[in-house]
Amino acid sequence: MGEIHVSGGEAVLRWRELAAGDTVLLDGFHALKHALRFGATIPLALAADKPAVLGLARDLAPDLAGRLDALLTPVAPATLRELVDRPHPTGVAALAHPAPRAPATGGAPVVVLDNPRHLGNIGAVIRLAAGAGAAGVLTTGTVDPWHPAVLRAAAGLHFATAVTRTSVGDLPPGPLYALDPAGTDIRSVPVADGALLAFGSERAGLSEELRKRADTLVALPMRSGVSSYNLATSVAMALFHWMRSIG
Repeated sequence: MGEIHVSGGEAVLRWRELAAGDTVLLDGFHALKHALRFGATIPLALAADKPAVLGLARDLAPDLAGRLDALLTPVAPATLRELVDRPHPTGVAALAHPAPRAPATGGAPVVVLDNPRHLGNIGAVIRLAAGAGAAGVLTTGTVDPWHPAVLRAAAGLHFATAVTRTSVGDLPPGPLYALDPAGTDIRSVPVADGALLAFGSERAGLSEELRKRADTLVALPMRSGVSSYNLATSVAMALFHWMRSIG
């Protein structure tokens, strides 16, 4: 896995060296837990209260207790605050090498977020995609889907699915279902294998470029007078529709 074990006295220098390179922050116990389960390479992990963290592991992730015991370097809480702007309440922080990759095509749907703006929403969508078994999450626009705030919201589940940034012109092949209030009720539309499920930005909706690329516009059922759903809620409803169709 590439883990390197250091003493507390070496932790600050080692952290700063790694943070200046090609790494992302795993903020908190659950982010580290999920990253380990799904094969992340983690060169350094710190704990402000290692015995407490190992207690969490025994309760919540017994499959990882031994690995976490070997991996975690204990540091003083003040040291962790020096290295991480806003330490997680579990007192755990780790650095991992990012693993952006293209999603597999032809099977489970790929979620496309068209120029999303809210980092927490992107993380929530990645968490949904990982849990539902979607093939991946592709984002267009300027926001980095591997941003620390996105990783925090996703609880480290970037490593459980394919997550990368792309452009509308470089989307993979496959029928593209774009969510739009003017579309056909999604409950009457079977989601084909290899489909792309595209969602517009929180403010502007679908871009004209993506709308032109879409094969079908579909709409989520919504009570009259309600203007919209949260982005993550919309993705959850669409993925649940697909999950029901596969039994």
